[in-house]
Amino acid sequence: MPSTYYTKEHEWVKIEGNIATVGITDFAAHQLGDVTFVELPATGKSVKQFEVLCAIESVKAASDIYAPVSGKVVSVNEALETTPEIVNESAEAAAWMACLEMADSSEVNKLMSREQYDEFLKGL
Repeated sequence: MPSTYYTKEHEWVKIEGNIATVGITDFAAHQLGDVTFVELPATGKSVKQFEVLCAIESVKAASDIYAPVSGKVVSVNEALETTPEIVNESAEAAAWMACLEMADSSEVNKLMSREQYDEFLKGL
């Protein structure tokens, strides 16, 4: 069964085996407003945990998306290139941004559970 974790920068990561699917949370999508562009990472790019993975632009701001775990990009959600508004419609499902082949599965211990993330949001 996949496990989902969250970061303080409002990314989510769903772990299935050694593949980590990354996106932004509904909270982040709401804060950004209407998403106008998603700059996806290149397939094959390697990132370390909490490094910039890609970028997103909205009517309000441009923001970096950080890698919740270290790994190599094995696929990206090309639908976001032509329909970035998917992020506003389905941030935590259809609007995944990239899949990473994880380098170190123990890194999830530095992330938050859904319950911890919800508590974190209450403090904002």
